Amino acid sequence: MKTLFSIYLWTYFVILFTLFFVIISVVFLFTFLFDPYRKIPNKILAMMAWCMMKASPGWKINIEGAERYNFEAPTVFISNHQSFLDMAVAYHLPWQMKWVSKRSLAFIPVMGWLVWLTGHLTINRKSKSALKRLGSLVQPLKDKVPVMIFPEGTRSLDGEIKRFKNGAFLLAKEYGFYLQPMVIEGGHQAMKSGSKVVDPNVNFTISILDPIKTSDFEDLNILKEHTRQLISEELQRIRST
Repeated sequence: MKTLFSIYLWTYFVILFTLFFVIISVVFLFTFLFDPYRKIPNKILAMMAWCMMKASPGWKINIEGAERYNFEAPTVFISNHQSFLDMAVAYHLPWQMKWVSKRSLAFIPVMGWLVWLTGHLTINRKSKSALKRLGSLVQPLKDKVPVMIFPEGTRSLDGEIKRFKNGAFLLAKEYGFYLQPMVIEGGHQAMKSGSKVVDPNVNFTISILDPIKTSDFEDLNILKEHTRQLISEELQRIRST
């Protein structure tokens, strides 16, 4: 059953990505002069994400704590990262975000082009220029466009939370932006990192935690570990319910 569903799903995704690439390319050509943050192409990408998660009637998404986000506060969202599906799940939140992804995505045909067309940022986390590239997010954040970063740097192989990298915390602390922890659960069960086999019956959960005022923390490592602990505890809470 899972093998048959996986064949169907990847075929569906290929068609979906190709179709939306054409649509988003056209929209980009007509909007890039007056849409510097590419909000309009990003809305079209949100439609694609919605279509992705409709691939299986057994996929359900539950959103908790969305009311905790203050649209008027410059906010860097940080989340655990389990699966290729995490971004599609998070696109169901009722606001747009600029995403930070690993540089290798930019070299994947169609997917990488979609990332560029919709105004998201790719960085080489091993490069010394990575922090400098994160600086390009400062102005969008000041203009109340939230940013989404996976501080683990890559998908977890076992679904557990790994060590956090510094970038998101340095960005938020240096400019006094809020950090808003977020937990995404279900991706590891549906599509494990490195596997092409997909489970068609999974309940996904997105939980938005209270924002963190970075100015309350003098030490970056304490801020980072505090945030990681909050995300870890919330993940365990979700799994236990």
